Amino acid sequence: MEAFRIVGGRPVTGECRVSGAKNAVLPLLAAGLLCGGEVRLEHCPRLMDIKNMLLILKALGCRAEQEGDSILLDARNADKHVMPRELSKQMRSSIFMLGPVLARFGEAEFTYPGGCEIGLRPIDLHLSALRAMGAQVREEQGRILCSGSLKGAQIHLDYPSVGATETILMAAVTAKGDTVLHNAAREPEIRDLARFLNRCGADVRGAGEGAIYVRGGASLHGCSYTPLTDRIVAGTLLLAAPMTGGDVFVRGARAEDMQAVLHKLEQTGCRLSVEKEGVRVRAAGRPKAVRRVETNPHPSFPTDMQAQMMALLAVAEGTSLVLENVFENRFAHAGELNRMGADIEISGRIAIVRGVRRLFGQRVASRDLRGGAALVLAGLAAESETLVDHIGYIDRGYERLEEMLSQMGADIRRVETEE
Repeated sequence: MEAFRIVGGRPVTGECRVSGAKNAVLPLLAAGLLCGGEVRLEHCPRLMDIKNMLLILKALGCRAEQEGDSILLDARNADKHVMPRELSKQMRSSIFMLGPVLARFGEAEFTYPGGCEIGLRPIDLHLSALRAMGAQVREEQGRILCSGSLKGAQIHLDYPSVGATETILMAAVTAKGDTVLHNAAREPEIRDLARFLNRCGADVRGAGEGAIYVRGGASLHGCSYTPLTDRIVAGTLLLAAPMTGGDVFVRGARAEDMQAVLHKLEQTGCRLSVEKEGVRVRAAGRPKAVRRVETNPHPSFPTDMQAQMMALLAVAEGTSLVLENVFENRFAHAGELNRMGADIEISGRIAIVRGVRRLFGQRVASRDLRGGAALVLAGLAAESETLVDHIGYIDRGYERLEEMLSQMGADIRRVETEE
């Protein structure tokens, strides 16, 4: 089993570059199934979730390859509508394929998707939207069976789900008639998917706002496209500066996509500078507690940065309150941080974080992707040595995290351990 061995107490100082966002690349790959020509995506990370998505596309009959940071997808010969069970169970993002497969073939057979155990994450919004567009949907023995010719519709989401919004956009662009999606998710990855679809010949307007308008009936062609950079990876790396008393510049970080995170960093007393090529964060002494961090859909504080922010607040001066409103089971990292000397009290979806002066090295285990990243940050700040187990979760969202941190002075390496 692989783990990260970290010797803490060294300031993380320097520069690194962030690649394309996993949460942008995955829906773009799914949308590529609708294109009647080659799609080339540049500046993509090499991650297990992306590898699995490429395997899913190959199983459907596509040509799908990654060389370096470039991905080539050609879906012209795709001829299957049944998702491979084992691959789809390994990743939540397999659900992105539902809308494109149904739109392409008029039928789709799926198993319920897997992923990190951070909550229920139901897909009822996806299915009810497809039903509104004319699909017949049956659920039996863990499978989702869809069929029918899609048509445009007026759709209102009860919750601004990112996955449901992306599913609807991909289903709507080739459907007969126009679609209006109300209470749509506003995340930057939604805007990126819309830009990609429009580049391929679709007509999508309003992405990033509460209502999105899709003119149906498009015949999509291929294109070359560079996805937006990963705001969560960038935020994680920037937090390493105040955690360790360092100075970090993340080249490619887009400040406009991470305003809520940068605002909280400013509240902790960090020195922030937004530059044309990226974002820089410099520590200014011990970080200060913030009164309240509350996760909600974009543009509020992202749930994917909650764990990393909690690690920072664990060593801040004062007491902070963290409220998790998106997922009901996303505090698993708190217990591991407490084992390192943190003082965090959990009550339902609320965490009271009483800052301590120092953390201490310990053997801890990742329980999910972002919680694992939080434990790495804690290890960088801790006295003595920390061993972070189960880093396969971390590898799902961070491409060689240890290399990015090492080039900025951190003492972190990947090692083999026994169970």
